[in-house]
Amino acid sequence: MTYGENYPTSGAYGAPAPVHPGDLLPRFFARLIDGIIVGVLAFFGAFSIGSMSDIMVTGLFSGLGMFLYFVLFEVTAGATPGKMLLGLSVRGPHGMPKPDFKQSAIRNSFTLLPIIPYVGGLLAFIAYVVIAVTINGSPTKQGKHDELAGGTQVVKS
Repeated sequence: MTYGENYPTSGAYGAPAPVHPGDLLPRFFARLIDGIIVGVLAFFGAFSIGSMSDIMVTGLFSGLGMFLYFVLFEVTAGATPGKMLLGLSVRGPHGMPKPDFKQSAIRNSFTLLPIIPYVGGLLAFIAYVVIAVTINGSPTKQGKHDELAGGTQVVKS
């Protein structure tokens, strides 16, 4: 097995392709775009079953919806629509073109926090702050969730 079989290459001699980490601000806006998309879908999901005022149902629709949305898009396309719009993608560990299911599930597990009644929103907010601080403090712009997922990385496409 050669180096080029497992890692993206560019140029002569199978040298690794240069990677430009995605900065915090574009990642924030991509997450915001994706959150709006999932929020609209969650609204219609809760509305369709007549449970708009039930905190358990709305938390379930938004938390599970975010998790499934991010995992589905990262595993199949390497980026969510929000990331695609802003020229970002998610790489798997060691520069793989995209994360596998397990890596993406670990990376996005914090999006399930809103499912916890009453305190889930606060826990999710805390997770977002920790992730933002760790992204901002990392030279490779990898957050705690990237580290836990084995070294995934959001890069400029």
